[in-house]
Amino acid sequence: MLWLGLSWGCSAGAGEEIWLLVDTKALTLYVKQGEKDLAVFENIAIGRGGVTQQKRQGDNKTPLGEFHIGWVKENSRYHRFFGLNYPTIPFVKYGQNAGLIDNETFRSLLKANFEEAVPSQNTPLGGYIGIHGLGRADARIHGLFNWTRGCIALTNEQIDQLSQWVGKGTRVVIR
Repeated sequence: MLWLGLSWGCSAGAGEEIWLLVDTKALTLYVKQGEKDLAVFENIAIGRGGVTQQKRQGDNKTPLGEFHIGWVKENSRYHRFFGLNYPTIPFVKYGQNAGLIDNETFRSLLKANFEEAVPSQNTPLGGYIGIHGLGRADARIHGLFNWTRGCIALTNEQIDQLSQWVGKGTRVVIR
């Protein structure tokens, strides 16, 4: 991967950007280069509350939209964790309009987004949304229903395979 300064984004060298598409209806994660599929991971799990464009802390919903990997934790409770830069500007604006966040939090979250930094993960909008493995969780349960608190979960084997394409700055589209 080629590092492109401080801007969100990874490059596959001379080729097109490598990015992730999470299809929440098909429960499938695609590793893409341009429009070409490099890898497909089926039977993923999403938030047990479904999906939303108006996420709140504790709703157990997976946010829809465009994000970037903001941080990577190689040894987490869930094996590997690729944290998203949630909440992004659309969620921040929603939070202010809905009266969920005060002006200070609004300004802080906007500033982090404009600086391409990871916004605070401890606001009424929720946080710590990412893509992760199972850790010690039961793979049978993973295959039966959506169980996360808003994250995207893959098996440990799948998250290990995914890690070869993912790093800080990788674009993630959740639809």
